[in-house]
Amino acid sequence: MKRKIIQINEKKCNGCGECIPNCPEGAIQMIDGKARLISDLFCDGLGACIGKCPVGAITVEEREAEAYDEEKVMRNIVKQGANVIKAHLDHLRAHGEEGYLKTAVEFLRREGIGIPEDGTGEQKNERPEEKFSGCPGSRTMRLSKKSPAISGKRGDGSSELGQWPVQLHLIPAAAPFLKKKDLVLSADCVAYSLGDFHGNYLKGKALAIACPKLDTGREVYLEKLVSMIDGALINTLTVMIMEVPCCGGLLALAEEAVGRAQRKVPVKKIVVGINGDVKEEKWI
Repeated sequence: MKRKIIQINEKKCNGCGECIPNCPEGAIQMIDGKARLISDLFCDGLGACIGKCPVGAITVEEREAEAYDEEKVMRNIVKQGANVIKAHLDHLRAHGEEGYLKTAVEFLRREGIGIPEDGTGEQKNERPEEKFSGCPGSRTMRLSKKSPAISGKRGDGSSELGQWPVQLHLIPAAAPFLKKKDLVLSADCVAYSLGDFHGNYLKGKALAIACPKLDTGREVYLEKLVSMIDGALINTLTVMIMEVPCCGGLLALAEEAVGRAQRKVPVKKIVVGINGDVKEEKWI
């Protein structure tokens, strides 16, 4: 399995910062006057930052993916100095990667390298989102509290969404909310057509939405789904599509991803009619 990851040419980078708001995962930060890839764990490789670089310092490299190794990452991070070390630790904490954060801190202690302030590995009182430096609308986070609808309004149930973001392009394949979860891969129109989507189909599950007709980057979707199966270790994959022909592309994408993945996961197909009724529901 190959994975696309951005590369930053430090010599070309002029420190303008134009790329920062365009990194959905907040994987790029300005450190010591240069744009730095803080952790390739959260780089989705889509290259949204590339078009905003006026000097062409950012490129995308495609390479065979390997299991993420926090110690290996730390060996590269420490070479860049204390400010980059702190930014990396903050980045892990903001994404809820407590296991990787603990490994990073243990590495620093073992190597006799000073741990930056707030880098103890303990969760602080500030909210994780306060440390996020990317686009606020695509900040990776778990939603711990449900959002009941306003009393007296139509649809007075509760939201069962347990994460953010939900669009497949924006979800990091290694997002902590995916680990060992049942994943619902839903066509965009399903939730608008199916009145009981939250209560009957989303509760307790992770969600990714996509449109097989209008979205670009099919190969990116494919690689990301394979990573979710093999890396995030999702338990099951439920594909929810509309009865219209173009929606079949999402099911085909999921089946191809399962075929490419090293792990095999159960796949459920749910077809929703345009009138909001379930036409078909079966394991395939």
